[in-house]
Amino acid sequence: MIISQLSLGNFRKFKCIRNAPGLLITFHRGLNALIGENDSGKTAIIDAIKLVLLTQSNEYIKPTENDFYIGPDGVAAAEFWIDCVLSEFTEDEAKNFIEYLTFYKDANGLHYTLELHYRAWKERNRIFSELRVGKKDDGIIMDGRARELLKAVYLKPLRDAEREMSAGRNSRISQILLSHPVFQSKDDHQLIQIFNKANEDIEKYFIEDENGKKILQTIRNNLEEFNDSGASHDASLQTAKARLKSILESLSLNAPEIHPGLGELNLLFIAAELILLKEDNDGGIKLALIEELEAHLHPQAQLRLINYLQKEYNENGAQIIISTHSPILASKINLKNLILLKDNQGYDLAEGKTGLEKGDYLFLQRFLDSTKANLFFAKGIIMVEGDAEAILLPVIADILGYPLEKHGVSIVNVGSTAFLRYSRIMVRHDGSTIGIPVSLVIDCDIRPYEDGDSGRRFVEKERESATSVAVKTEKDGLGTIHAFVSPRWTLEYCIALSCLGDSFHKAIHYGRKINNSNKLSLTADKILDADHDVNEESESWSSLSDAEKAYKIYDSMLGKDGKSPLKAIAAQCLASILKWSISIIPEGVGKESMFDLDLYRYQTDQDKLSELKQQIENDAYLKYLVDAIKYAAGEE
Repeated sequence: MIISQLSLGNFRKFKCIRNAPGLLITFHRGLNALIGENDSGKTAIIDAIKLVLLTQSNEYIKPTENDFYIGPDGVAAAEFWIDCVLSEFTEDEAKNFIEYLTFYKDANGLHYTLELHYRAWKERNRIFSELRVGKKDDGIIMDGRARELLKAVYLKPLRDAEREMSAGRNSRISQILLSHPVFQSKDDHQLIQIFNKANEDIEKYFIEDENGKKILQTIRNNLEEFNDSGASHDASLQTAKARLKSILESLSLNAPEIHPGLGELNLLFIAAELILLKEDNDGGIKLALIEELEAHLHPQAQLRLINYLQKEYNENGAQIIISTHSPILASKINLKNLILLKDNQGYDLAEGKTGLEKGDYLFLQRFLDSTKANLFFAKGIIMVEGDAEAILLPVIADILGYPLEKHGVSIVNVGSTAFLRYSRIMVRHDGSTIGIPVSLVIDCDIRPYEDGDSGRRFVEKERESATSVAVKTEKDGLGTIHAFVSPRWTLEYCIALSCLGDSFHKAIHYGRKINNSNKLSLTADKILDADHDVNEESESWSSLSDAEKAYKIYDSMLGKDGKSPLKAIAAQCLASILKWSISIIPEGVGKESMFDLDLYRYQTDQDKLSELKQQIENDAYLKYLVDAIKYAAGEE
């Protein structure tokens, strides 16, 4: 059996609207990974499941004041409810819940479902709760044995693995082992026999061994002196009766290393907890809840662990629900196992649920890396097709007053024009939208043409049609996915035409100096040489039109093979020039400091910033970048 559906009403952030649930989410067998930005409800979902099912660690789980939804007016709801549907029962599991199950039959046979309804309410200063099964309005109370069989394995987000795996009364390792089928026959277990044999040998020590006999005889002699009757021969040393629980409580689970780190201990703890999902104990649920799976684990350990979970528990009847903030994990988890939380909704990203085609899933399985997986944790997304856009857009966004990190915007460099293969993750199969604004920054790729009369290259008109990606976006109405297409050929060509053209011209020459240097740095002399070359070129182009100058600037970035090895370097240099141009530079600081990695240490000249911002916003060639940034940041 698995949890197939969970709905919440007035629980935590999920407000109940006209008796409709604040959140309705579905799960499937195997791995289910809850992802999304902070405060999207990942922990609330896991805590809700814990309230309904309880945990095998027998921790104290009760509703608190913080579990009741609090409205904008600061008034808390008087009641919250959690509905949970369990399905896919085996015959062995169904027999333990037969009086509580709902039956239905179809072409595939007989199916069972278990509907659980948890309710908590406040009366005066006290909180009461109940769990009913069956119909929501007149369900019955579930008995203790059935409730025990529903307990889930739970791993906390901040795990003290060393303490959990240490010996002691009611230790976690003893609870895990006691729950395993191997230790179900507690009275005549082999470990008890081993301990009884050891106890007999210990008792014989005080009777047969010379040193042991001396100790016991001393006790008997002392007792004879204390006793009026002089009786002492009955005194003996005996071991406590062996009990399986006590034996297991004396065990600790240790890592092979002498001084293991938190990561190794965490893996050891997870390995121990997961043995409860390997065996069918007595027809109970095989469910593990793991918060922040990545806690204390370095990236390679995260990858090994998630690969194991996906492979091992995909088809063995168990269910694992994890939450994660790790883009590394999100990039390696199969899309069919991801559930994206956004605006109080849980979106299944499995095939048939999104706007992706089957081939897109295969494509993303190959190319969705940890940097691109940032899109799952963003409030807004800007997708670009190259490094230059990825480098420049954050700087332009800062100048415009829309710092991307403050607005929760992630830049995703798809490295090609395959925008829709990524962006349609955010579109539902039924045409609805997840609600995350996605800006696609696209080159129109219409080259300047050559005038036969003058032989010069120039562009006199706007592009006549958008690129295929933009057309596809507009035609299909892909919700919050909007294409922002360059008005001219490429990003670099538009920048060369814009108010940033002169700065970009310098950036290309600075980039060439860096690219040809073994030290990959700019000295004051190299900057002077580059500035001199820029001035000479600008003078020689004085009679050219703006379009022709822009083409010359763009062409100077290209190599002999027509490719552009300077694109990323020129973009980085332009970013530094823009930062430098709006900074208050102390006297004596040379232009070579323009390329320091900590350029942000200088204060900003607000007048220069305001002037540059206005120039960029009013520039027709940069408007598509401005609009893309503002849209992703949440502006209509």
